[in-house]
Amino acid sequence: MTGGAGFLGSHLCTRLLDAGAEVDCLDDLSTGRAEKVAHLAGRPGFRFLERDISEPGCADALTGPYDLVLHLAGPASPAARPDRPVEVLDAGSLGTRTALAVAGRDGARFLLASSPPPSPDTRGADPVGPHRACVEAVRFAEALVAAHAGAHGSNAGIVRLFAGYGPGMRADGGTTPAALIEQALAGRPVTVPGDGSATHPLCYVDDMVDGVLLVAAGRSVRPVDIGGDEEPTAAEIARLVIELTGSDSPLEFVEDTDDGCVPPRPVTGFAREIFGWLPSVTWQDGLERTVAAFRGRREPFPAPGGETADGRTGQEWWA
Repeated sequence: MTGGAGFLGSHLCTRLLDAGAEVDCLDDLSTGRAEKVAHLAGRPGFRFLERDISEPGCADALTGPYDLVLHLAGPASPAARPDRPVEVLDAGSLGTRTALAVAGRDGARFLLASSPPPSPDTRGADPVGPHRACVEAVRFAEALVAAHAGAHGSNAGIVRLFAGYGPGMRADGGTTPAALIEQALAGRPVTVPGDGSATHPLCYVDDMVDGVLLVAAGRSVRPVDIGGDEEPTAAEIARLVIELTGSDSPLEFVEDTDDGCVPPRPVTGFAREIFGWLPSVTWQDGLERTVAAFRGRREPFPAPGGETADGRTGQEWWA
């Protein structure tokens, strides 16, 4: 599993080990964190490799043989890591090519964890515009997987992940409800942009893991959307966070810095009909579990108006 020390990757590693699988977890720790998989150290069948899948010779360290190659080492969203465009493009191109080669060598199923495609009418097609490195990396990675499947008959597929959240997520990336939880626990104003009416298809991490593994167990080449079927508003999420944390933090509506892009929504009919996937955790229950986990783990979050570690403001997840 590439990107195995990330939020979703660490949950997948744990689930696979619990099911009796052996797991090689590869991560260069540029965005992942070793502590996310520290609890797996010493477990039979688990091996952690601090390597960059994009680097030459990385495939030699992945001795296998493997039954499944999960490639999670790509950009988490079109707005992710704007300050590292070359690394993002390498992960989507060289990294994906290497991971596909490892899967092809062993006759393994390959699954690319991808991001929702941006709306072409709002993002445009300029390859040098803001955040375009991430957009193009996602686009190229998907095209490469589809080309391999078509030209070589590779058992390769794509799963597109929408708004996953849950215990273990980072609060300093500005991409998740964790930002609101950190604000509430710290007693700062809980901020949402505009009037808070924008809706979000939250998907709890356990449901997302279920979806990924169901798609991984199949042979579908067609991209499969995995995301929540409930769409609470930003204001509803913020109010519930304040209630669950017992915080005195006020709800604060701030300027909406959205660039006009309408966030895509998951179309999960294919996942339900073909793979039998159905999310089972409501967004309210999921937030309650996430808040409970955060009470024992506090990560710094930027002050209102400040920037996160990846150069974004804490409210950009809601855009």
